[in-house]
Amino acid sequence: MSNIVAVITARGQSKGIPGKNLRPLAGKPLIAWTIEAARASKLLNRIIVSTDDDRIAEVAREYGAEVPFMRPAELAADHTPHLDVMLHAIKWIEEQPGGGCDYVMLLQPTSPFRTADDIDTAIKLASAKQAVAVVSVCEVARHPYLMKRILENGMIEDMFDVKIAYLRRQALPACYSLNGAIYLNRPEVLQSEKVFSPKGTYAYIMPHERSFDIDTFWDLYVAELIMRDKIDNKNS
Repeated sequence: MSNIVAVITARGQSKGIPGKNLRPLAGKPLIAWTIEAARASKLLNRIIVSTDDDRIAEVAREYGAEVPFMRPAELAADHTPHLDVMLHAIKWIEEQPGGGCDYVMLLQPTSPFRTADDIDTAIKLASAKQAVAVVSVCEVARHPYLMKRILENGMIEDMFDVKIAYLRRQALPACYSLNGAIYLNRPEVLQSEKVFSPKGTYAYIMPHERSFDIDTFWDLYVAELIMRDKIDNKNS
């Protein structure tokens, strides 16, 4: 595998946390943690930030990422799918002299605990399996078999009709969810299938402590505590 491009997506506005991608986390802008993990990778060939925001572009370059184009405003709206953003980046890459790549890796700044080793291990898995895609997952904290729903009359019932007499957690089948940290795709498959997890996708399993995703102010507060603790323990 010789050419893998990381695309870090970071628009200027965010409804949940305004200016989220530049919010400080343990003394650095949030986006910096993802850029630094990508730069520490031994297998990524290029790190591109897709943004519509001049300040994000400036910070991204300060931390060593490329910002070779500015994302169009129509691809930076509240409901713009990440797929459209990635397809725009792929089109730009392919239009450059000697363009094209073997894989593109979507890295979201909201996963600051993802490491360079996570990035490289996902790439190695894709190479070993000749996979069309690899996505990162973590085991769910609350198993779906244990979920309930509330009816209109206020009564509670099982969300799923599971034929197990006693739902002891240890006996339940392992269940995983996408953690949003890594999406590694063959560009031509992403362009044709238009999904990040097409048929034939492999899972890269990450632990909960590196799967933390920042979406709210509470998430940011908790991430600050965790990151500060990691730094303090590393320096002690």
